Parts: sequence; C-alpha cells; structure tokens
Amino acid sequence: MISGAAAVWKSLPIAQRRMILLLIGAIAAAQINQPFPELAPLQHGPTLALALAAPWLLRRWPLSNGAVACITLFLLLHTLGGRYIYSYVPYDDWARSMTGHDFSSTFGWRRNGYDRLVHFAFGLLLTHPLAQIAQRRGGMSLGWSLAFGFVTIGFISAFYESFEWLLTLMAEGETADWYNGQQGDVWDPQKDMAAAQVGALIALLILGLRRHRQGGAKAISSSADTVRELS
Repeated sequence: MISGAAAVWKSLPIAQRRMILLLIGAIAAAQINQPFPELAPLQHGPTLALALAAPWLLRRWPLSNGAVACITLFLLLHTLGGRYIYSYVPYDDWARSMTGHDFSSTFGWRRNGYDRLVHFAFGLLLTHPLAQIAQRRGGMSLGWSLAFGFVTIGFISAFYESFEWLLTLMAEGETADWYNGQQGDVWDPQKDMAAAQVGALIALLILGLRRHRQGGAKAISSSADTVRELS
C-alpha cells in the first residue's frame, strides 16, 4: 500500500507535488494558536481531505500545472479565511501595522469583506480548471468548455449557499452564524454568488484573450514560414 502511494506521488509533475505540500503546510500552520479551535475541523477538514486525495485525483484526471496552481491558490485563500472563520480575518490590523491606514476606514466598509474576496476568487481561479476538465474529459470545444466553466461556477455557488442555509436551520445558533458569515447582511448569499460570477466572467475574458493572442501568434508564424518557403 505504501509503495503504491509512493508510485502515485512520484507520477505527478514535481510542480504539482510542491503545490500539494504547500497546501498541507498552510493547513498545518493555520492550526498554530488557532483562534477558533471548535470550528477548525469544519473549516479545514474538507481541504485537508482534498489535499491528501489530490495525488490519486490528479493521476486519474490529470490537469495542467497552471490549472492546479489556480486550485491551490484558491484553497490557500480559503485556508487563511478558515483560520479566522472568515468574518474575523484581521486584514485591517495588518494594513494598519504596515501603512498606518486600514481598508474599512478608507473605503467605508461596514463588514469584513474577506469572504466576498474568496467568492470572487472562486470564480476567477476555478473557471480555468473547470473548462480544462470539460475539454479533456468531455471533449468540448474551447468555447463550450468556457461556457461550462462559467455555468458550473454559478451552480456550485448556488449549491453552497443552499448548504449554508440548511446548516443555519440545523446547527446551533452561534455555530451557524459563525460558519455562514452573513454578518447581518440579508442579501449576503446573492452578493456572494454575484462576486463569483463576476470573477468567472473576468476569467472568461482573460482565457479568451490569451487564446486569441496564441491564435494570432500561430498565424504570424505560419505566414512567416510560408514567406520563407516562397522566397
């Protein structure tokens, strides 16, 4: 069993192995002087399980280093937010210690906005891996794979917000409030989903522009080859 796991691990590109180790290290670091130990398993348990299963998942369904980097960056942002149960990420304290100013006072924010940043990052960073899966596993064209990524971001966002709502109904009051991070905003789920879709839309534009430039570069190269052959 150990030798089999080692073989799976070694089959991954070294860059992906490093990203998995980085994520596991970040999860471990997030437990040092954990400010909300009773909620840490709920916040970090699924991420750790995914990190441990990643070698087998990536061997079964390979992704490019770029796609894995996008997933890793999103999970690192989530790990940071999970340490402070999102609502209490002290970015104002960090900014004040470095610049003497904080974001909330500067921009007039009345709630901790880190959760909305992560929802935005969800759409921005995971559209590319989802589109790549659709291309490689579903045989979709580039256009349809990008559409699949965009729509899937919306579906997952809606599913997650529904899960949070059900948790609010089933869990004890304080635990539910801490986990869903609504912070008194009755439109929080809708704003979170909108942030994810905006991120996905920006990802579509970036991926489409990159594809357009790559196509233009190939056309220029092909034209140059043709000119050389004729001359």
